[in-house]
Amino acid sequence: MVDTHETAPVTIGPDTKVTLHFSLALEDGSVVDSNFSGKPATFVVGDGSLLNGFESALFGLSTGDEVVLEIDPEQGFGPHNPNNIQRFSKEDFADDVQLEPGLMLSFADASQAELPGVVVEVDDEHIMVDFNHPLAGHQITFAVKILDVIPAVTH
Repeated sequence: MVDTHETAPVTIGPDTKVTLHFSLALEDGSVVDSNFSGKPATFVVGDGSLLNGFESALFGLSTGDEVVLEIDPEQGFGPHNPNNIQRFSKEDFADDVQLEPGLMLSFADASQAELPGVVVEVDDEHIMVDFNHPLAGHQITFAVKILDVIPAVTH
């Protein structure tokens, strides 16, 4: 006897392993990250590879699905926080550092972990450094093509 029952496709959700192509674009359409022309990404839902807002936006999709999703700042990289812009004295920096807007610098936080900051303003005595994620405050267009969804092997 032949089994004619087709199994339902596995959909993205907890305990699934997903392989996909993706791109992230800003409001103006500029692409900030994409792997469509390269090797696809594979992750297990909940492993921390994707921010929760991006991951949960994929729930219910299955192999072969292609979608374009809009991710609000609150579900993506967070809102831009003005408290994350800090003022430093120019004397805090080595004389050989060319301090100019757009320069990314590496700082150590209270636990000595690396904390990137971007110079946003320079005057004669001070510099302003923005410690927000570069994509904070932006609505992100998240385009995905789901290549494979399988149950995750959990031990």
